[in-house]
Parts: sequence; C-alpha cells; structure tokens
Amino acid sequence: MATTSKTKDASAFDVSKYTVATEAVTQTVTIEETGDSFEVKVKPVSWAKRNQLLAKHMSWAADGSTSFNVAEYVRECLTEMVIEAPWGKTTEAFLISIDQRLGAALEKLVPEAFGIGGDEVDTVKKDH
Repeated sequence: MATTSKTKDASAFDVSKYTVATEAVTQTVTIEETGDSFEVKVKPVSWAKRNQLLAKHMSWAADGSTSFNVAEYVRECLTEMVIEAPWGKTTEAFLISIDQRLGAALEKLVPEAFGIGGDEVDTVKKDH
C-alpha cells in the first residue's frame, strides 16, 4: 500500500528507475525446461500494458460474475514480450502450434495476472 509523506527534497525521487525503456531492459533468458537449452530475448510488459491486457481478456456477465481468458492473456503477453527467439517471430499462430513442454516453459515468462506477484522473468536463469 502506498503511503504519503512530505519531504523537503523532491529531487531525491528518480522517475527513471520506474519507467520501462525497450532496449535498456531487455533480457536474455535461457529456457531449459524443455530438455533442450536455448535463449530468448525478452522485454518486460509495462504496468500499463499489463493492465490493458488484463482488462481486454476479462469479461463481465449480466449477473455480475466475471471470467478471464488466461490462454489469450498468455499468448498476447508472449507476442509482446519475446523479441528474439530461435524460431523467429513469436506470433499467435506459432504459440497455438507448440507443444506442452515449450508452452509451459514460455508461460513462466508471463507476468502473473492477479494477486501479489512480481516479475516472473526474474525467476528464470538470466544471461546479461
């Protein structure tokens, strides 16, 4: 939860620590869960983009119930995040065609949709 306090020195806040720049924050991750080892270059999904995708893939029924299309959320996150991979461009058609091993390994890169979570990219082996 955010708290507020008055500070005398506003210059201590560095907004650049909280902004997402595409080239500066790309990471190369090694995927080993498939039995093979290969690298993919990923960029994080910004807070705003994540929220946009959550809203896009959530629907509300007339009775007030909600549903969330996890498959669409995961595929759209991966097409947004994976910028370089051994298979070329990461498209929805590609993601629909892959098997469980590769799909589950790539799914670990996707930011958690709900709950307290963080950057799942940090939980896999990274090479800078």
